[in-house]
Amino acid sequence: MTMLPVTGKRILLRDMILDDLPAWEQWTMPGNAWHELDGPYYPKPSPDDVKKMVTGAQARIETGEWPEPRRRLVIADVDTDGLLGLVTAAWESEETNWLLIGIVVFDPEHWGRGYGYEALGLWCDYLLAALPELARLDLRTWSGNHGMMALARKLGFTEEARFRKARIVNGEYFDGMGYGILRKEWDARYPDGFAASL
Repeated sequence: MTMLPVTGKRILLRDMILDDLPAWEQWTMPGNAWHELDGPYYPKPSPDDVKKMVTGAQARIETGEWPEPRRRLVIADVDTDGLLGLVTAAWESEETNWLLIGIVVFDPEHWGRGYGYEALGLWCDYLLAALPELARLDLRTWSGNHGMMALARKLGFTEEARFRKARIVNGEYFDGMGYGILRKEWDARYPDGFAASL
């Protein structure tokens, strides 16, 4: 059932490997630009926390014990296999098959160039194929993350929730945003799968 790696035109989604760890550690350390957009209202890990995360990831890689289906995959460059970011999934309510998805592309040099669109589209395809019980996918962001809101709309997600003045960033209130797409809407938009639309 693994279906991995998931290959697109410019990126692929795959499990993390040992060679990813130095770059992942660097990008996860405090002070990187992506932290300003990805949940900046949450506390960021300290350098010690990051070191512990890397140690835990190394142990998982070495044992090869991955959940089925995956809850996180690396976004890698299709030509170099270099780490570009991550896609994630977590249950909002496993009891009702309510899954939240997320994405981060680490390097600002890759923002706005279609990498996130391709990665998140392939991730949606993977999750909907791997979990046939899913009726929908959700993603959450905040009203200051214009790129993420535009990405959601470009993929066909609908704004379903706006929690007014729910997030504080740099002392300013922003809205919490919720987007969703139904399986039937995804299938109608990408009848041959997302990859075929690239």
